[in-house]
Amino acid sequence: MSKNITDVKDEPRPGMSGQVAEGICEIVAPSSGHLSSSSSVPVRKLNWNLRSMKKKVQYTFSEAMEIHSVKRKTKKEKELSVVILRSFIHICQPYFSFLESTARTKMLSTDIRRVQLLEFSQQMCDTLERMALSYAGRKLLTLDETDPDNMSHFCIGHVELEQLRLKVTAFRYCKPTTYLARVDTGVFKRMRWNVERLDGANDGVNKPEPTYYYLCCEDIPNTQADGDETDSTVMQMWSIGKWVQVKPDLNTDDILDWVLCDIPEGVFEKLLFLGKQEPTSCSATGHLLELLTSQEDCSSPSFY
Repeated sequence: MSKNITDVKDEPRPGMSGQVAEGICEIVAPSSGHLSSSSSVPVRKLNWNLRSMKKKVQYTFSEAMEIHSVKRKTKKEKELSVVILRSFIHICQPYFSFLESTARTKMLSTDIRRVQLLEFSQQMCDTLERMALSYAGRKLLTLDETDPDNMSHFCIGHVELEQLRLKVTAFRYCKPTTYLARVDTGVFKRMRWNVERLDGANDGVNKPEPTYYYLCCEDIPNTQADGDETDSTVMQMWSIGKWVQVKPDLNTDDILDWVLCDIPEGVFEKLLFLGKQEPTSCSATGHLLELLTSQEDCSSPSFY
């Protein structure tokens, strides 16, 4: 079983040069302590920030891919390579949040700036997904959600919508994954968004539970009658919907219902149909934010 990310931050990693380790530390702890996406950041500095970020991330990407290309023979070497991947995904999260928040919640001077930020976020997501799939293909990790040590998905940043008092955290599944871990419903999830209210209680007791939204696909029969012949085909349709829990019943007062249920079950409530074409992670998040805005009946203009 692989170690936690926090267990190996300062350990020397076989095959990793000192420069790579320094680069990773620099990304984990930027000079300001964190990546800011507040409105106080001057727009004129955006190009410089983006160039600097690209250099750091692309350099670390190339080094990570070089490490990944080395064939691991022993069990320890294989476990360490997975630790490196998990660490790399972890250190990308503040950059995802910076790119997404700046592009989606700030009034940028031109649409080109917004597109540049989202394109780079999409490139990072695609690269991490390819790396995870490659590791899974080599049996170095599993994408099976029923395995406690799985890496079926990873975080691709969060956005705070001040007007709606919402925080949206996005996750990308490495491949279409069954909606319920142990039951095949014919619905496959590709993304998840945890939506939390920012004005909820902060005592950890009365804090409201997040609402979970998903990007899912399912095969829809397409039956067309042509004279006496019937052409039956299957179309893959994409939609965004919400998790609606059915087991245990959220309104039950019987604590045994929760104790005896190791994995909750729910249904996928479709809210927005997207058609046959799979959306990118960035465009899907844009659709979700538009959906949240319409649900809140927000009268202000949308920037998504």
